[in-house]
Amino acid sequence: MSRSRAFAVAAACATAAAGGVLIAGGSASAGTISGTLHRDANTPVARWLQSNAGDSRATVIRDRIDSQPATRWLSNFNVATIGSEVATYVNAANAAGRIPALTVYGITNRDCGGASSGGAPDLGQYQTWIGNIARNLGGQTVILNLEPDSIALLTCLNSSEIAARNQALRTAAQTLKAGNPNAKVYLDGGHSAWNSAGEQASRLVAAGIAGADGFYTNASNFQPTSAEAAYGRSIISALNGQGVSGKRQVIDTSRNGGAAGDWCGDDNTDRRIGQYPTVSTGDANIDAYLWIKPPGEADGCRYAAGSFQPDLAYSLASSAPNPPSPSPTSSPSSSPSSSPSSSPSSSPSPSSSFPGGACGATLRAVSTWNGGYQGEVRVQAGNGVSGGWTVSWSLPSGSSISQVWNGTLTTSGSTVSVRNVSWNGNLPADGSTTFGFIATGAPGTPALTCTSP
Repeated sequence: MSRSRAFAVAAACATAAAGGVLIAGGSASAGTISGTLHRDANTPVARWLQSNAGDSRATVIRDRIDSQPATRWLSNFNVATIGSEVATYVNAANAAGRIPALTVYGITNRDCGGASSGGAPDLGQYQTWIGNIARNLGGQTVILNLEPDSIALLTCLNSSEIAARNQALRTAAQTLKAGNPNAKVYLDGGHSAWNSAGEQASRLVAAGIAGADGFYTNASNFQPTSAEAAYGRSIISALNGQGVSGKRQVIDTSRNGGAAGDWCGDDNTDRRIGQYPTVSTGDANIDAYLWIKPPGEADGCRYAAGSFQPDLAYSLASSAPNPPSPSPTSSPSSSPSSSPSSSPSSSPSPSSSFPGGACGATLRAVSTWNGGYQGEVRVQAGNGVSGGWTVSWSLPSGSSISQVWNGTLTTSGSTVSVRNVSWNGNLPADGSTTFGFIATGAPGTPALTCTSP
């Protein structure tokens, strides 16, 4: 399926250079989002792996694709069931303390009748569908990529239809933000080899970006991250020039790790996955690197749009580096991601028993690599924790922590302490939460102490 493919307009320009450099370590989240992205355990790639565990491609696909969080697409237009679909997904993410990311794809005349055509039969029914999504977004942070192609691709619409679509997008963004004030809503920004930054900014203004959090680029495309970041800065500058400030970018890095050529991923076997998903971008203009297009799902050229194809997945992953933090429930390389349940290098290492006080903590090395590791600490309450918790331990010689998510880090010499953030400081009796970190050196087996005021 095309799912925000470059479309024919951009095909001649789609000359992506090798790009998806993985961030390893580095600065903490510099955008407006912090936390761990949610990995959906019920995806086409996960189901394929369950049925094809002995396939020679399975290990690579599991370790480099299935281990990572991709966005959940809301692309089947069904007013009656969309609310429960969203609630199930969002509630599961919230219960795990993770950030759900959704791609909303149901606007009327989507994809201009291309391989991903469909959506709502009219804009009135579209708003009903959006309303049912908004009512089920919960109250915690949720990322919403609203309608790929809807702004960058307008060639099939006349002026009155463009005006109607812009109004529909403005209303949709407002409805989603009203449904959950903590929702982060991003509009279609095309990509760096399509419309000019000035043109795209003008379209974004017309579509109501003033009421959204920003825009996403490169959805389902292959432009290198560096080109997209530069393009995003140009759009932000152009928006500022039109009186719209404070907007940020999200970049789809699911297939931009290298290779130039035709836009259609079904036919190009030289692509590879780019930066692993994270909200820790180190760039104040960029809120997240997301896998908006799930790697291995077809564009609609050689295979049916949206179908999972293991040969495409293997082609994308086989020459890519392993994620520094392979995490089936999380985000990646360099960043706040979460706790992988099937990482080949995961080796649980209990570091403290729960003594029956206010709280206890255990550490496990989720993954390790040459010179560093990703750790996960589980904080568990006894009779309940109110007013917050703090976990402290001594790092082995030569080790240091570069990032923490779901907690706030302080250091004093070799001693590190991580305190809860606002949303995970109170735990019910026998309740638990987790925080994660990226560190240099080796994990060791430090003794952890957990205290609660």
